[in-house]
Amino acid sequence: MTSVRVRVGPSPTGDPHVGTAYIAIFNMVFARQHGGQMVMRIEDTDRARSRPEWEEMILSSLRWLGVQWQEGPDVGGDFGPYRQSERGAIYRDHAEMLLSSGAAYKCFCTAERLQELRAEQREQKLKFGYDGRCRSLDADEVAKRAGAGEDFVVRLAIDDDDRTVVKDRLRGDIVFENAEIDDQVLLKSDGMPTYHLANVVDDHLMQITHVIRAEEWITSTPKHVLLYQAFDWQPPQWIHMPLLRNPDKSKISKRKNPISINYYRDAGFLPQAMLNYLGMMSWTFPGEREEFSLDEMVEAFDIDKVALGGPVFDVEKLKWLNGNYIRKLAPEDLAKRLQEQVFGPEVIGRLVPLLQERIERLEDFATQSSYFFCGEVTYDAAASAALVPKKRTPKEITTALKRVVEFIERQPTLVAASLEGDLRAIGDELGLKPRDFFMPIRVAVTGRKATPPLFDTMAAIGKERCRLRILGAIAHIRTLPKG
Repeated sequence: MTSVRVRVGPSPTGDPHVGTAYIAIFNMVFARQHGGQMVMRIEDTDRARSRPEWEEMILSSLRWLGVQWQEGPDVGGDFGPYRQSERGAIYRDHAEMLLSSGAAYKCFCTAERLQELRAEQREQKLKFGYDGRCRSLDADEVAKRAGAGEDFVVRLAIDDDDRTVVKDRLRGDIVFENAEIDDQVLLKSDGMPTYHLANVVDDHLMQITHVIRAEEWITSTPKHVLLYQAFDWQPPQWIHMPLLRNPDKSKISKRKNPISINYYRDAGFLPQAMLNYLGMMSWTFPGEREEFSLDEMVEAFDIDKVALGGPVFDVEKLKWLNGNYIRKLAPEDLAKRLQEQVFGPEVIGRLVPLLQERIERLEDFATQSSYFFCGEVTYDAAASAALVPKKRTPKEITTALKRVVEFIERQPTLVAASLEGDLRAIGDELGLKPRDFFMPIRVAVTGRKATPPLFDTMAAIGKERCRLRILGAIAHIRTLPKG
């Protein structure tokens, strides 16, 4: 029997997501249960958005959580490289294999032509998708145009008259009409693969036996099945896990919940509690136990008993569970964790230079620094009034704060030295004077009008707390009296 091999493939284009951790945990548990291996593969073919800082954050946050992998960019293995950006020649070779067999073709349609096609399809209320124009080009014309240096992409040729069946372990057979499946691009004009080609080639070459991923990939899976058929390869077993949901059943999003693993680590959640909670998503421990260790989950887990209803990621329930774990710690262990995680020398060292000129007694440090440690801030009457400066409207300030949130989300971390220039540029673009822009930001992230220098303060508070507090301030502005 082939050894079980699973993989997790995060894209280093943003904060480490709790959804990534959720899928990683179930992959790890399944592999351990069957004496198999888990592969960590960095899917960084989106070169414009991928950054090494994001990769390191993802790996370190998963390690903090207790996720372990046997192969990956940081530990090596027999099937590397484990970054897709380092596997370009492999993908190009496999695209050439498909071209040679006639399973794929070169498409010379320009972006302008595709935009016109889409506009025409929209006007005629037709299904969006490529119309196959270049599929019928004869070999001589293809060779001539490619030889002349004309840009092209490589597309998979799909038989529109057939249908494709995805055999999902949890959901049974899912049937797709090929007429509804686009002639997908496999290789872009710059020679980089699309997700579909890279994913299938890597899973085959890395001998992945079970693909355990989120259900949002179900609509892509028929394309992957067709690629396996084109290569004449045996596909892995497909297991699509239900998506995490907000309490209102909407897809989990950063607008309604903190979704960065780093937030939960920095806020003082214990990794054992976090792993335990994510292990409860879509699966119930026998006897409906709510507290269990990783080893206990490995022993009891049954992939076939995963519930397909969207599991609710409820931060309040997570807080309750984390509190249970905290109360079970020995006092000396809790004291050690507080010293290391919340009040460690590095944290205090960042705050002392900011507050030293503002305190007269050592005990003043506690009150002066409280907003650096708390999760949410509150606004008294003076702070509420300062959120919307005179001669500015709530709509203007709300728009400005939303722009700050969008800016923060694009940053791996907040760096004081660059924050001032970046935020000034946003204020200038919106036509806001610094005093009318920076004061609302200050109040939003601290709940106070007077603080140490704003940009140093934001860097010390941290990216995720700043983001969440500004979102909270936007919500608070909506409650303020009109006029």
